[in-house]
Amino acid sequence: MAKSNCTQVTEFTLMGFTADPVIQVMLFQMFLLIYLVTMLGNLGIIMLIKTSPQLHSPMYYFLGNLAFVDLCFSTVVTPKMLADFMLEEKQVTYAGCIAQVFIFDILGIAECFLLATMAYDRYVAICHPLVYSVVMSPQLCFRLVFGSYLIGLVNSMSHTMGVLNLSFCGSKVIDFYFCDISLLISLSTSDTTLNSTILITSASLYGISSILLVLSSYTAIFSTVLGIHSAKGKCKAFSTCASHLTVVSIFYGTSFFMYLKPSSENSRAKEKWAVVLYAVVTPVLNPLIYSLRNKEVKGALRRII
Repeated sequence: MAKSNCTQVTEFTLMGFTADPVIQVMLFQMFLLIYLVTMLGNLGIIMLIKTSPQLHSPMYYFLGNLAFVDLCFSTVVTPKMLADFMLEEKQVTYAGCIAQVFIFDILGIAECFLLATMAYDRYVAICHPLVYSVVMSPQLCFRLVFGSYLIGLVNSMSHTMGVLNLSFCGSKVIDFYFCDISLLISLSTSDTTLNSTILITSASLYGISSILLVLSSYTAIFSTVLGIHSAKGKCKAFSTCASHLTVVSIFYGTSFFMYLKPSSENSRAKEKWAVVLYAVVTPVLNPLIYSLRNKEVKGALRRII
């Protein structure tokens, strides 16, 4: 238990990536470029879907929400990280740290289930095309998206409420570039057994359940596609899934590496760059992957231009 006469921490210090000023300037330039492309790409996808009637379908409804989550995801982490590259003292207030954890957890789980929902959408489109418009009704699409955000909110509230009950009276140094729930738990001077259990359980429950939905959807999709006799038909079916599979592989791979792998001091540098992949790089890849590989998106963009 925390000592009764300890002084509660009012701010934390973020270690970031490196203390080398030259490398910090290089990283600032790189991440600034990534962030600008992320903003332009995801805003462009959202506006394109809104203004193009031919993109008013369930697939692009989910893609628009994914772009919105990616936009927020990157904004929660990157601006503070960019500011810290230019500051000698990399401080974040206790309230700001808790707010970052709260929003980051909502978006992380919401993206998990949005990707799973998109896999289910592809399953219905390829395996049951005749009833696609009936099954993927606007009402169901709204419920699936709303449910993704709701699960993220419930998950985030459980973690945040747990962290608010912890005491931070010792070290205030976070060896990372943003406030991560697992690192906050490790810094606490309270008994964190319950918090650690909730974190591992929720990461396993939500992560594994969403990836199982993705795997089961694609198992059925591959089984159906292999039964198509036309090579052109097979190619068309696989091309509609390639973009989604690429995004899923990057996001889930780095997420599991971060939250379901035992952490250690020796692996901290690897964890920092793994999280960069899904918190900074994945949001910029999503609009690029979907726009470059999707003929309908490219066609809609050409018509607007």
